[in-house]
Amino acid sequence: MEGILVADFSRVLAGPLAAATLADLGAEVIKVERPGTGDDTRSWGPPFAAEGTAAYFDAANRSKRGLALDLGDPDDAAAARELARRADVLIENFRPGSLAAYGLDHAATRAAHPGLVHCTITGFGSGAGAALPGYDFVVQAVGGLMSITGEPGGPPLKAGVALVDVLTAKDAVTGILAALRHRDRTGQGQLVEVNLLSSLLGSLVNQASGYLATGHDPGSMGNRHPSIAPYETLACRDGQPLAVAVGNDRQFRSLAQVLGAPELAEDVRFARNQDRVQNRPELIKVLENLLAADTPQAWTERLTPAAVPCGPVNSLSEALELADRLGLDPVASVGEGRIPQVTSPLRLSATPVTQPSAPPRLDEHGAPLRTWLSGPADQPLPLHM
Repeated sequence: MEGILVADFSRVLAGPLAAATLADLGAEVIKVERPGTGDDTRSWGPPFAAEGTAAYFDAANRSKRGLALDLGDPDDAAAARELARRADVLIENFRPGSLAAYGLDHAATRAAHPGLVHCTITGFGSGAGAALPGYDFVVQAVGGLMSITGEPGGPPLKAGVALVDVLTAKDAVTGILAALRHRDRTGQGQLVEVNLLSSLLGSLVNQASGYLATGHDPGSMGNRHPSIAPYETLACRDGQPLAVAVGNDRQFRSLAQVLGAPELAEDVRFARNQDRVQNRPELIKVLENLLAADTPQAWTERLTPAAVPCGPVNSLSEALELADRLGLDPVASVGEGRIPQVTSPLRLSATPVTQPSAPPRLDEHGAPLRTWLSGPADQPLPLHM
């Protein structure tokens, strides 16, 4: 995406993460923030970086240039409109309709720049839900995700990360890339709309499909899968959990063989997946009695060569260590004294992702960017600031 300029007017997570992903792909991204306070997440801590910015902000704002503009100030609002006119992509997550006062709504940006791809991110769409605030936790609750997360009979639980924001960011990037492809053919930009509720519902896949097929709400099952068994955490020695994901009957035969009980694969209660799902309590009791002989790590070393998908339940530090051992280079340095970045998951053979740089300090590049915006429209963005 070299040569693509992204104006990132968004804040918190979904929009900033979408813009950071475009920066990974080579786009130039200018992050616009409120003077004085900046993005809300700059203060969402602890933990904080050495210079005082929250680690949360750093997670979604790598490889950007920082510009502080007060949209209530006529000169700053004019600079914002000029940035939109020069950009290829504009990303914002303002309350629907609120940008019209500054000439930054889609109707205004399209009139000034027909080729602009304008991406707007909301919590619940621009219709009846336009006034509802879109926070990930609330959307996890009202969008059904919490109802299927947690142990049966226990309280509903959220995911351990702002998963809906992350999914929405990926949907936004997909829409933006499709809109840029359309612009390549026609020269015309368009409005890309994504919202947290729709992104969540679209990600419920088999659970949503199951409800639509039966009319029955799925409910929570802990670590178990509603349609596959064994596909859950199983207790090993001292109750330590092992994640086992047996996706077909062949894998179950291999599991039974390694556990020293090949007869389980011939047992009429367990021979087929549908039988194992039907007789899950008996199956789990038998498997856990066998697994109690050793640790999750030991069983992983035996089961993996037999092509049985499994693994211990790692901490985050252990997960990063695993990725490093596998040669996935999960962490990238962005400078002394700055929080390292988790590397992009994308691997492209001909156009590798850009090495990340540190997230911008508030208005870090403000002076040269304001000079650029006040100069001739055909003047290229300064390469070094």
